[in-house]
Amino acid sequence: MKAVVWHDVGKIAVEQVPDPRIQEPEDAVVRITASAICGTDLHFVRGTVPGMRPGTILGHEAVGVVEETGPNVRNFNPGDRVVVCSTIACGRCAYCRAGYYAQCDVANPNGPAAGTAFFGGPESTGPFDGLQSEYARIPYAHTGMVAIPPGVTDEQALTVCDIFPTGWFGAKLAEVGNGDVVAVLGAGPVGQLAALSARMQGAGRVLIVDGNADRLETARLQNAETIDFNVEDPVQTVKELTGGIGADRVIDAVGIDAESPKSGPAAEGTERSTKGGAWVPGDAPNQALRWAVEMVDKAGTIGIVGVYPPQHESFPLGAAMNRNLTIKAGNCNHRRYAPGLLSKIAASAADPSTVLTQQEDLPHVIDAYQAFDRREPGWTKVVLELG
Repeated sequence: MKAVVWHDVGKIAVEQVPDPRIQEPEDAVVRITASAICGTDLHFVRGTVPGMRPGTILGHEAVGVVEETGPNVRNFNPGDRVVVCSTIACGRCAYCRAGYYAQCDVANPNGPAAGTAFFGGPESTGPFDGLQSEYARIPYAHTGMVAIPPGVTDEQALTVCDIFPTGWFGAKLAEVGNGDVVAVLGAGPVGQLAALSARMQGAGRVLIVDGNADRLETARLQNAETIDFNVEDPVQTVKELTGGIGADRVIDAVGIDAESPKSGPAAEGTERSTKGGAWVPGDAPNQALRWAVEMVDKAGTIGIVGVYPPQHESFPLGAAMNRNLTIKAGNCNHRRYAPGLLSKIAASAADPSTVLTQQEDLPHVIDAYQAFDRREPGWTKVVLELG
């Protein structure tokens, strides 16, 4: 079969690789009908999240059709249409049973302390071959696959693998409630679906910050008020829009690959630098964190779902403590939210597919990666059509 394979920083290729097979009783093999390129994949290609093993298949978002199941997969049959959740979880340990699938004690072969296991990631996450391929082996398939309801398209279902649950989780971490003013940092796919999720969870007003005019334009589809950090200082603007108070809740949907403002009043002090292998304050990777702490109101809450690797060691803790802020962060427990979100889509209560802006086939995926990496207009979220 063909798959997108990581070889080194800046070096990926579409290659012929062996077909997956059932290895454990709880495995399934799925024929992938649609996959996607995520900003997290770009972290691995850029090297901002290290530790990738050469030869790993990329991708952690896919929908498809079950081809084969192991003897312990009792809830699916060949021919079933399924969403594959991005994070891998056993479904039976204490963490899974409490809904903390991203902290499964069993799935990560590096041990319980290693943290989240997911498809197409670094060695610390497994590694497990990813889902940008024609077929994929799904470990713990009885937990990691969710049936797609009738009437839900592949494109809609694809958002439930990762980006929609992550946006929903970000709003939950930020403790969004009725009438809240919510500021979302980042108008990429997760940021836009965090804005939608905040609305669905009761927010009275949603502000979204980015420096890409094209993404800000599509963010208006979520009825968000947009702030371009290349034109105005986002912290000052949020304060002005809220009568000097600040947002009640802030969601960081950016992470380590934050962009510095190219111009305007927010462009100072955002140089990228390192000290002892860790990012230091004043550089671009801390931009979203600093803005979050500065634009939330006193005693407010920040939810962080943008990706920061373990090597990232700096945070404006003093300012956060002085203002009595609550900070919550983590990898999304996708399996916890996927069934409910699929039901909402099936009931026409949400259509997250508005963030899907490009479709490509597997032979053209490298070009798609490059366009997505450059944040070219119209390349907010890329769907890979495989079947």
